[in-house]
Amino acid sequence: MPAKRRLTMRAIRHILRLHASGASDRSIGRSVGAARSTVQDTLKRAKAAGLTWPLPADLTDTLLEERLFARSGVKTGLRRRPEPDWAALAREMKRPGVTMTILHEEYRAACPEGYGYSRFCDLMREFERRLSPTMRQNHVAGDKVFVDYSGKKLPIVDPATGEVRHAEIFVAVLGASNLTYAEATWTQTLPDWIEAHVRMFRFFGGVPRLVVPDNLKSGVHKAAFYDPELNRSYGKLAAHYDVGILPTRSRKPRDKSKVEVGVRFAQFYILGRLRNRTFFSLAEANAAIAGVVERMNAAPLRRLGISRRELFETVERPTLAALPAEDYVFARWQFARVGLDYHSEVEGFCYSVPFGLVGGQVDVRLAQRTPEAFHKGERVAAPGRRYGGQAHGTKPEHMPASHRHYASWSPERFRSWAASFGPNTEMLIGAILASRRHPEQGYRTCIGVLRHMRGLSKERVEAASAKALAIRAFSYKGVVSLLDARASPEPASPERPAITHRNIRGPGYFH
Repeated sequence: MPAKRRLTMRAIRHILRLHASGASDRSIGRSVGAARSTVQDTLKRAKAAGLTWPLPADLTDTLLEERLFARSGVKTGLRRRPEPDWAALAREMKRPGVTMTILHEEYRAACPEGYGYSRFCDLMREFERRLSPTMRQNHVAGDKVFVDYSGKKLPIVDPATGEVRHAEIFVAVLGASNLTYAEATWTQTLPDWIEAHVRMFRFFGGVPRLVVPDNLKSGVHKAAFYDPELNRSYGKLAAHYDVGILPTRSRKPRDKSKVEVGVRFAQFYILGRLRNRTFFSLAEANAAIAGVVERMNAAPLRRLGISRRELFETVERPTLAALPAEDYVFARWQFARVGLDYHSEVEGFCYSVPFGLVGGQVDVRLAQRTPEAFHKGERVAAPGRRYGGQAHGTKPEHMPASHRHYASWSPERFRSWAASFGPNTEMLIGAILASRRHPEQGYRTCIGVLRHMRGLSKERVEAASAKALAIRAFSYKGVVSLLDARASPEPASPERPAITHRNIRGPGYFH
């Protein structure tokens, strides 16, 4: 109805009564508190509608308003030109590259007498306003998925103790089709947050272009309007799936209105339908949630006439990027300092890195099976994950040459070298190693003794070894004194293999 009509039906009846009595338009305007032009317009409408004073007794205010202000020639609620299927056009608008201009061209090709472009756009927007508020944004298929946690929780009972533990509900909604995914996780911490995303992508069977999360600390390390700082593990997830992360603005719920509606669905649709059930495990709860979510996705949308699942299969699935060959494996990141022993400590265990990084800092990626150390973006170590046993794990390739040579010594190696002299010498070396609390503590003594035997005859070495075994002289000085107590050193016989600098060599400080 025209905006200039501000008179009540009572005032209009008064105007008609005064006009029938012969009053002027100006005096009528002063009487009803309206402009002269408003009075004249009202009288013209009454004449066009065939109304004169006195009005019929059965003419109610509603009928009077319709006769005075209804459009001529058009029945109320009907439009003059053929209209398209607005629900079908709303679905088409979700396809990539589809614009209002294209839809109008197709409409006019089918209905040449249809509406012009301006009126067509007005009617299209009017239809969209009748949809739910989340449908007012034009979300292109395959463009965005909105993710968040519900504020409501799902109780789960421990069957052994009867203790009730509350699980969080993770919700994800695709922008174009409204296809919804939900699951229960124990916490909102980083591992649960990441793994929920992995299962979400698997549920969709593809990857959209952007993920729009709230500023949850597990995903966004530092919220900012221009350059938000993502958690490193969350960033690695995005790189693995080749998807962009676009956090919403702080305290701007309209930026993620899709998931806000999805969260309300989780609170009422899921929790409402499962309120009378008791769950005894997280897996049991997720199985029930999956059934309710599938029921919700299969229900027809009231305005569009098809379900979320159908809309997803026809419009959105073809636009999603393919999933990578393997799911992303969650890993935490932390900094570690490399000690003087070229080891970095991670969760109570020490892992070796190349000795050239001593005193530096490495980035440690803690996966379930294999921790990895990175220096300036390059992986420098990937040892096996340790949960028990020795505190230190050292790889030979990380050691300096002198340390690597010293680490190659073993009791068997010493005994094999001593056996080249004879059984007494082999038993002596075995006794020296056995006399120490740890065999490694006898390595230096063995090295010194075997080096001192260099150039001596087998007979002399065997005799000194037998004497040392008899008097239990297992120290370096004791054995050397027995070797030196015999005749002066003899040159090595050509037929016996002398212990040389090449096959007996200790660390640098023994040379």
